[in-house]
Amino acid sequence: MENKGFSELKLSDDIVKALENLGYKKPSEVQIEAIPHILNREDIIVKSQTGSGKTASFGIPLCEMVEVEESRVQGLILVPTRELALQVKEDISNIGRLKKVRAAAVFGKQPFHEQVRELKQRVHIVSGTPGRISDHIRKGNLKLDDIKFVIIDEADKMLSMGFIDQIKEILEVMPKDRTTALFSATLPEIIEKLCGKYMRNPKILNVQSEVFNRDKIKESFLQLEYDEKANALTRNLYANTPDAAIVFCNTKDKVRELHDKLKKDGVMVEQLHGDMEQKDRLSTMERFKNKEFKVLIATDIASRGIHVDNITHVFNYELPGETENYVHRIGRTGRAGREGCAISFVSKFEKRFLSSVESYVGYEIKEGKHPSDEEVKVGKIIFKESQKAFGLNKGVKKVAIHTDVTKIHLTGGKKKKLRAIDVVGALSNLKELTGEDIGIIDIQDTCSFVDILNGKGSAVVKNNKEITIKGKSIRIQKANK
Repeated sequence: MENKGFSELKLSDDIVKALENLGYKKPSEVQIEAIPHILNREDIIVKSQTGSGKTASFGIPLCEMVEVEESRVQGLILVPTRELALQVKEDISNIGRLKKVRAAAVFGKQPFHEQVRELKQRVHIVSGTPGRISDHIRKGNLKLDDIKFVIIDEADKMLSMGFIDQIKEILEVMPKDRTTALFSATLPEIIEKLCGKYMRNPKILNVQSEVFNRDKIKESFLQLEYDEKANALTRNLYANTPDAAIVFCNTKDKVRELHDKLKKDGVMVEQLHGDMEQKDRLSTMERFKNKEFKVLIATDIASRGIHVDNITHVFNYELPGETENYVHRIGRTGRAGREGCAISFVSKFEKRFLSSVESYVGYEIKEGKHPSDEEVKVGKIIFKESQKAFGLNKGVKKVAIHTDVTKIHLTGGKKKKLRAIDVVGALSNLKELTGEDIGIIDIQDTCSFVDILNGKGSAVVKNNKEITIKGKSIRIQKANK
């Protein structure tokens, strides 16, 4: 159904083209259900599991309805974690890039002044954690007058993390004439009360497909003693020869322990857990997406909002304490139409956790077979050989999604008193460009970045080594990021 489904939603050409560039073929169940209601400015409660495509189910209509000429924030998205805030920002930026929709992410443990700088520019949609969003509202950095849409994503996760009171405080100060959409895997009583108080006659959408990509995932468990797990992990990595894999553990200490063991075994492996500095966590995820290493050992901070299309295997070294996290974990594989494999290591005392997971997902998970010595021996050779290609990816740029968009770098920013309107004026005077070809502008302290649309960026860089803005000579080059 080549994008026919999205066309039938009566979206603008810029949004439909962006979805085509992103490889969206047809809407998922949750997108079919949710998008029309948000476009009609109706409040909705969506009960849907991970992997159902729900980020796009609110990202698409928000990008469609944003008035890009307006400079204030029009959409606010509340999420439980920093990683998810960044993933939502990236997804929305990609969906809205050709329309010139600008998104920002705000969250804790990132320099406050950097977020203030971004919020002072033209930003249409903000995703963030409740605590940091509250901070920006109190300090007047996040203006609320023009907010038309509020999205509460993974509400049950935010409840378990203790964010509900902060969410209430945020909703109290939001404009009354707004559209609110809440997404949650489950609807505990406290969330239902929240909806009753802060939403207008919300329609409940119960999307049955728990995991959009589940038909692509082969699930199994291996029964073994707990102290056999470390050796079993190495054997299964070699025998299964994954393109890329995530190994989930329940504690930071276990992540560190396994990371060190695999590294000693010569596996290209990195770790991700809550004790790491935010910049290191972001760097690790970027390198994983860029195929610079093969195996990621992580706690559940990597189970939500992480989209890495080449992950072929997920290993549950330990079954999660919260059963819904099983679904989030395995949803990291089987993406982008590819087959995936999810293998859980289950010791005797963990059998009750397996039963809880099976009760939650509604089906039996079959017991798999331990790999033979021959499978491990042959697979190890293939595994080690395949790692060489990963080593070549270090520092290699990712393939652009929107190939007709070029980001250019200008050697002038706030310190030279440049404003977005000054940049637009100067670039519009170039013979290669009109105002329609100038996309999102990001003015930083000492430099600026500009999206040049419609495939005209290369000509601009080739024909213009510098331009004059406000009487100052500013050099132009293709941006590295």
